[in-house]
Amino acid sequence: MNAKASGFPVQPRVRPQDPRFSSGPCKKFPGWDITRLNTSFLGRSHRAKTPKTRLSSAIERSHALLDLPADWKLGIVPGSDTGALEIALWSMLGERPVDALVWDSFSSDWAKDLDALDLPGLTVHRADYGDLPDLSQIQPDHDIVFVYNGTTSGVRLPNLDWLGSDRTGLAICDATSAAFAMPIDFGKLDVVTWSWQKVLGSEAAHGMLALSPRAVERLETYAPPRPLPKLFKLTKNGKLNQGIFSGATINTPSMLALEDLHVSLDWAESIGGLPALWRRTRDNFDCIDEWVRQSSWIGWLASEPATRSPTSMCLQIVDSGFSALARDEQQVAINTMLGWLEQENCALDIGNYRSAPPGFRIWGGATIETSDLAALTPWLDWAFANYQYQNQERK
Repeated sequence: MNAKASGFPVQPRVRPQDPRFSSGPCKKFPGWDITRLNTSFLGRSHRAKTPKTRLSSAIERSHALLDLPADWKLGIVPGSDTGALEIALWSMLGERPVDALVWDSFSSDWAKDLDALDLPGLTVHRADYGDLPDLSQIQPDHDIVFVYNGTTSGVRLPNLDWLGSDRTGLAICDATSAAFAMPIDFGKLDVVTWSWQKVLGSEAAHGMLALSPRAVERLETYAPPRPLPKLFKLTKNGKLNQGIFSGATINTPSMLALEDLHVSLDWAESIGGLPALWRRTRDNFDCIDEWVRQSSWIGWLASEPATRSPTSMCLQIVDSGFSALARDEQQVAINTMLGWLEQENCALDIGNYRSAPPGFRIWGGATIETSDLAALTPWLDWAFANYQYQNQERK
């Protein structure tokens, strides 16, 4: 670290062009401008023919961009990814035992909700932040609920090979920080949910619910032993409500947010579609990974390289002096460094999730420019050096 004669750490000369590295809502795509949005549908009923066509088109375009299996259904639902997953849990579970995988705060929330549903034979498989549960314990005849990518732990599934082809239970996957960012073998899944405001960088509040034919069959043959709110009902007269999956949303959507999704899809298609989104995300991960490997003070929170998320990149300080501090002291120090970075307009919203170990969480999804991450890392070095310098001055 370069320093002045006084020992005070010298600030890097180059700042990120865009300091927004939040893990949600996430940064808009490069070149986004509000004037790109088609506002002619604002103030129109979402059930009118042309606005409904825009909703249907968003479903079709998302289905195609994500390369979902042709026989899967995709719908727009309220409540972002949370709403989409809750709809699936309330509507489908209870027919058989359920396995829940927990390794971050959101998967922990789903396990709590499953417990509140009083499901028969619920088994929760837990792992600490940084690790995955023992996947060999999953029963093929159980339904299973899990996140593909732990947004608050930075730990992802390296693949779905552990889900055997002999499964009879449904596999319900929260993929909100994985969809569009990394390959997913949809053939091993039955329900997949995500939101507009993660990898595509669009607006929040709306969720996407994708159903395999087996998931549709469950909906049409199983009536859960609980009353379902209107917002959770996917069937009508015992059959799948096809309207939800063709643009007739359960409640009134934001047509402004819908148009923002359309321009995000335009951008994704213009750069080369799904492979380009994967490549941009991987380039971002490689940038941070190279910096971590060369650093003596920072490390990945995920213990195994194959499980390190390329989107919600969670880092911890591994310096021995820092590690010796109590957790609350570590968090105070992290917050101080975050304040410096924000004051310098170099990094916004990169703090660890409130229940995660103290550290940094940097979004690396496809809307982030690798050049901005390359400019960020020297500032992270500066922030830690400044913290060390000030600590020495106080002693």
